Amino acid sequence: MPTIDKARQWYADRDPVHGFDHVQRVLQLVERIGPELGADAEILHAAALLHDAADAAPVEGGGRASHELTSAEFARKMLEDEGWTEQRIQAVQHCIRAHRFRSSESPQTLEAKVLFDADKLDVVGAFGVSRTLGYAQQAGEPVYAEPSASFLESGEHEPGEPHSAYHEYLFKLSRIIEGLHTEPARRIAAERFKVLEAFFEQLAAEARGED
Repeated sequence: MPTIDKARQWYADRDPVHGFDHVQRVLQLVERIGPELGADAEILHAAALLHDAADAAPVEGGGRASHELTSAEFARKMLEDEGWTEQRIQAVQHCIRAHRFRSSESPQTLEAKVLFDADKLDVVGAFGVSRTLGYAQQAGEPVYAEPSASFLESGEHEPGEPHSAYHEYLFKLSRIIEGLHTEPARRIAAERFKVLEAFFEQLAAEARGED
């Protein structure tokens, strides 16, 4: 089984979005949710440590938009070297390929659903705020920009409209809970989301010159 010390070397230093601290929090969450549901602990452990292991860091020419696919292939190499069976390698790969909000592959197994939920729980709450602001900085986008009527209605940007951290909150983070697969994750998210929602509501109020 991949160890935490080994996994640490797969991740970029000081990445506020997909750094090793994120991976450790996801691992803690799968270890919290998985046993409650009877999920395979070994599959979850490996999937959590490997889910962002390739191309998740923001580098020029990188494949961040499809890092779930390259991470799944990286996972195959690592697990083959450890002597995992083909069936269990594929189980880990499915978890990784299906873990993103924008993945084309949806979670089908219990373990994939747990990993998906754990990954999403790290974008709600206090770390959700931190990671969303970090992502905006990496992308060269503002923390706040007033969303257009088009964006509010359909999620489509008007020409020249930036995708600020506040846009990401409206487009993605505000919908996280409804997309979770497991009851334990929904229970955790309900409390964390209060922190996320309060921050972005206050951010918008201050940007508009309100209290």
